[in-house]
Amino acid sequence: MSRNAWNTGILILAVSLFAACSADTEDTVSSASPEHSLAGVWRAVLASPGGELPFTLRIDTKNGQLEAVAHNGSEEVPFSSVEHRASSVTLHFEWYDSEITAVLAPDGNSMLGTWRKTIPGGDSTLPFHAVRGDERRFLPGDRTEVDNPTGSSIAGHWAAEFVDGESREVARAEFEQQGDRVTGTFLTPTGDYRFLEGSFEGGLLRLSTFDGAHAFLFQATTQDDGSLQGDFWSRDSYHATWTAHRAEDGEQILPDAWQEVELTNDEGTFVFEFPDLDGNPLSLADPRFAGKVVIVNIFGSWCPNCNDEAPLLAEWHRRYRDQGLEIVGLAYEFSGDPERDRVMVRKFAKRHGIEYPLLLAGVSDKAAAGATLPDLSAVLSYPTTVYLGRDGKVRRIHSGFSGPGTGQHFDALVAELESTIEELLSEAS
Repeated sequence: MSRNAWNTGILILAVSLFAACSADTEDTVSSASPEHSLAGVWRAVLASPGGELPFTLRIDTKNGQLEAVAHNGSEEVPFSSVEHRASSVTLHFEWYDSEITAVLAPDGNSMLGTWRKTIPGGDSTLPFHAVRGDERRFLPGDRTEVDNPTGSSIAGHWAAEFVDGESREVARAEFEQQGDRVTGTFLTPTGDYRFLEGSFEGGLLRLSTFDGAHAFLFQATTQDDGSLQGDFWSRDSYHATWTAHRAEDGEQILPDAWQEVELTNDEGTFVFEFPDLDGNPLSLADPRFAGKVVIVNIFGSWCPNCNDEAPLLAEWHRRYRDQGLEIVGLAYEFSGDPERDRVMVRKFAKRHGIEYPLLLAGVSDKAAAGATLPDLSAVLSYPTTVYLGRDGKVRRIHSGFSGPGTGQHFDALVAELESTIEELLSEAS
């Protein structure tokens, strides 16, 4: 079925469901009648241009309020809130300016609607549907003719490359497999592709994730030489092809994240001045930073890898500030509208318990962001984190962040970053 035909079918069915339920106009939140209760496990699907992009949706009632989480492998991503009014259901990710709106079928066991997220220049949308009681991720079918005997596995480490036109990006794929079920992720020079879950059967690899910001779908087939070749879709518009071969022991796939961004001056200084969320300008020349170890975190509230790093920074700030640690965040947001961006950055701060200052620095475009920070050779990734000693000189710059979906890589990075902080704090000013 073509995407246009799919969307047309979604619209017709949604209208039919709405008409069937239109007589039910009672305005109830979180306390719908039992036959319309949302509680349970749902097989949720976004209609990606590449096909079904499934995730597991669990909805519970706690203390009279509805709560929902999206499952991807071992990850549970909470929705910020759930609204259920008559036949209308809305699942919010307020920190990503994202939500699913749907119509509940008369029998209460299926939903149909749309996922929407704000992106630069407008909205990204995908059709959505969900069926209660089905815990499967990818459904059987669409298998290839590639030989994939029982017991075959793609578990292990792979050297991958993604191609989008003339753009190429290397990645390190790490997969685990039990039966047909596959979990894992791709590590890239800018971060990781989150907690992925799917299957490998009939020579076909299918992986997906949905966390309110990302909607990723990966497909690949095994080749005669044992390599993988396939496609990657993100949200409603992005598509790339990818290939992978099994990584050899000791094969260097990714660049050193500490060497990707450099200073453009010989003095070791890093200068900026941007307004805080109340409109007051702040720079590193402010007395609060004098003689302190300072972490400058270049981030976006929209960025899941930034949301992975933020709770660590917030905790380190609380733990080490009495020893002389200061942190300041430079927010690069989607819209460029200060009022809208302040709202989103404040939600980011509240979500992670951030007590250090956050500044509105610009828009999320990396080239534009780099132009606002001329002391850096480039902004290649969100987040990028700059570490300054008590003397005000830049000591280290880390590009990207490997989140908890990367397992041991995440653990090792957290330990290295904390060690860097403690080493800088131990130095005399």
